[in-house]
Order: sequence, then structure tokens, then C-alpha cells
Amino acid sequence: MLSVINMSDNDLITIGKIVAPHGVRGDVRILPLTDFPDRFDDLKAAYVDDVGQLKLESARQHKKMILLKFSGFNTMNDAERLRGKLIKIGRQDLVKLPAGQYYIFDIIGLAVVTEDGEHLGCITDVLQPGSNDVYVVEQQGKQDLLIPAIKEVVKKIDIAGKQIIVKLQEEID
Repeated sequence: MLSVINMSDNDLITIGKIVAPHGVRGDVRILPLTDFPDRFDDLKAAYVDDVGQLKLESARQHKKMILLKFSGFNTMNDAERLRGKLIKIGRQDLVKLPAGQYYIFDIIGLAVVTEDGEHLGCITDVLQPGSNDVYVVEQQGKQDLLIPAIKEVVKKIDIAGKQIIVKLQEEID
């Protein structure tokens, strides 16, 4: 039923939270924390906080939740032990994004640099107010800078190089 996690927490991505048991056969109700809730349909195993890797027997959508059945969890009491725990998958199991799209967790922590090489700070959050994302850049000794994630401003995102190159709006012609 359980296997040892050979990954660091940095390699694991949270995709859901177990909110409660569902029924008497050991199913759990999951709040999906992903833009791809269909990913649960093909999931064979997942990492559960403080438990380890668990094999999945079934997954199905129920209203806005996901119902999962883990191997070895056959009663409501078994499922109750999982309440509140996060479900994670390895980075290799992420849904592949189209070119030019990035996961928020890959954006947070990147250095923000102008086209002229001026270091502005690091991204600490990504806001999603509507039409486009907004990067929150923490600046040393200054107020946070908000940068709209639009192609006129964000010139290059280099995940491997851990930086984003921007052209600030007052510089846009």
C-alpha cells in the first residue's frame, strides 16, 4: 500500500486537499487545487502528506469535488485519517503546458530584470484579477511593484535562468 517517498517536497506539486470521507467504503472527497481536475481520472498514485505514496483504485467527479478511493483505505474510519491532508504528484506527472504558458509555482521566486539589466526584485505572488495575470515583485526597501503579465511588458521568461526580463510600462513606446 505505501512506499517511501524518494522525492523532496520541492519535487512535489499540490493538486488537491482531502476535505472529508465520503460514504462508508473509504472514499475521500477532494477539493481540486489544479486547473486540470481531469488529471485525477488517469492518476495511478499520489503522495499524501505524512502518509507517503498511495495507489489509487478509482477517481470520479462529484459536483465540484473529486471522489478518490485509495488502496487499503476501506472504511470511513480509514478515510477519516486522511482528512485535511494535501495530495501531491511528482513534477514529471504535471500536465504539459503549451509553449509560452507557465505554472505559477515556476514563476514565483524568479528575479525580475529590465531590458537594460536593472534588477527590480523577485516575484513573490501572481495575482489573477481577470484579463491577465499580475506579477507581484518585492523590491528591497521599496513598495511592491505590480507588473502586468502581457507581452508588451514581459519580454522573456527564462525558467531555467530563473529570471524574467521586462520593459516597464513607462518605457513602452
